[in-house]
Parts: sequence; structure tokens; C-alpha cells
Amino acid sequence: MVMLGVHVGARADDGDPVAEAAASGADGVQVFLADPQGWKTPTPHPHADAMRAAGLTVFVHAPYIVNVATTNNRIRIPSRKLLTAHAKAAAETGASGLIVHGGHVLAKDDPEVGFANWRKVFERQAEEGGFPLPVLIENTAGGDKAMTRTLDEIGRLWAAVGDFGAGFVLDTCHAWAAGLDLATVVDDIKAITGRIDLVHCNNSRDEFGSARDRHASVIAGEIPPDLLAGVIRAAGAPVILETPGGAAERGPEIDFLRTAA
Repeated sequence: MVMLGVHVGARADDGDPVAEAAASGADGVQVFLADPQGWKTPTPHPHADAMRAAGLTVFVHAPYIVNVATTNNRIRIPSRKLLTAHAKAAAETGASGLIVHGGHVLAKDDPEVGFANWRKVFERQAEEGGFPLPVLIENTAGGDKAMTRTLDEIGRLWAAVGDFGAGFVLDTCHAWAAGLDLATVVDDIKAITGRIDLVHCNNSRDEFGSARDRHASVIAGEIPPDLLAGVIRAAGAPVILETPGGAAERGPEIDFLRTAA
């Protein structure tokens, strides 16, 4: 059985991840180390020692505002610095990986510039000995100039960063919204990246191909729950739920996946 975890809190000081994991019946957690919509420098999670003592698998999610692909220097340069700071703080927290969205370029830009900007991130870090933990790039739901919405875009990004050991996060809601076939998406992604390091198992409030990123309960959304369970079986990777609610809602979802997946 793969690790089944839950996303906890909007900031590092929100709630007790150990207690929430226990109440949900989860084996792991995903946390933020700073405001997900802000540029504040992160610090190791205040519950890091407790999470280690409880034997939880921990993943850290970088702020949503990080966009290292953009040609906007006022966003790209601080994004690169913030990603590096989060990687350091995540490693000190004992995380298994740092998740970051693929980002996008401006409407007027050639997407190749964004892929090249991603490569520069890894090249610069390699000159300093590399990231202190795996950096896991997540697929996204929408955006015409996104780096990781379609299989073609993911392939072009991996041509730029794959040699540096970049990891991949498959978000099922994002894939559904982007029009990717969940029956084959694991094989399709692995054929490009050679790996799936983490699954964000999220259902969707919206129809297939909607380009809308609105998560729903694993067992009560537009995606057939058995299709989500099939993704987990095929991926064979750790799983994090980013679904609405708290332990009362996540508990039944965890129970379903333990049985179905």
C-alpha cells in the first residue's frame, strides 16, 4: 500500500499536522512553510520534530506565486530565490520533496523561453551542489502559455530539466481539467518523465477539460472515484489529498483509497 497523506493548513503555524494526520488515518502530510500567497522567507516547520517522531512522510509545497518560467524579471528573480530558500527550509524540516507549480510565460512570449528559464534554475543550482532535496514539478489545470498543462508542454519541459533529476507531481484534478485521459495518464507521463514521484489525488467540481482548478472530495466529484483509485495503483507513488475540509471529510476518503487502491 502506498503512503496516503493529507494537506494541512495554509501556513506553517496553522494547526497541528501530527494530530490532523492521526485523525484522518493518514501516513503523511503536506505543509507550507510560509504564506502560500506571499514572498516571506520560509523557516523550518515548527512541528518538524514532532512529525519525525510520529514517523510521518512529509512533503512541502512552495508558494503558489512562485513562477520561475516567466519573462517578468520582477517575478522570475524573486521566484528563483524563494524556491531555493524553500528547498533549504524543506530539507531542514525533513521533507521528502518540495512541490512547485510549473508556471507560465506571458501571452506574448514563446513558451521555449519558459522552458529555458526552468533549465537555468537547475543549472545555477547545480553549480552550487544541487538542491538539498528533490524538487517536484506539478502539472497545472489551465493557461495557454503554461509549462505543464499538456503532455506536449511537459515533454518540452522535461527535455530542458530532466537531466538534472527533476521530479514530477501528478495532480488528478489538474489533469482532468486540462483534458488528459486519467485512464492512461500515468503511462503517458512516465513515457515522458520516466517517473511520478507524488500523486495529488483530488477530484474535481467541474467537467472534463474545463481548465478550472476547483478540487472536490475524492468520493463526491465529477471524476469517478474508481478512476482515481486506478491512477494511484498505476502510479505506485505516495499520495497527498488536497481535498476540501478536515479530518472528518478526509477520513472516509483515506478509507476508500486504502480499500480501492
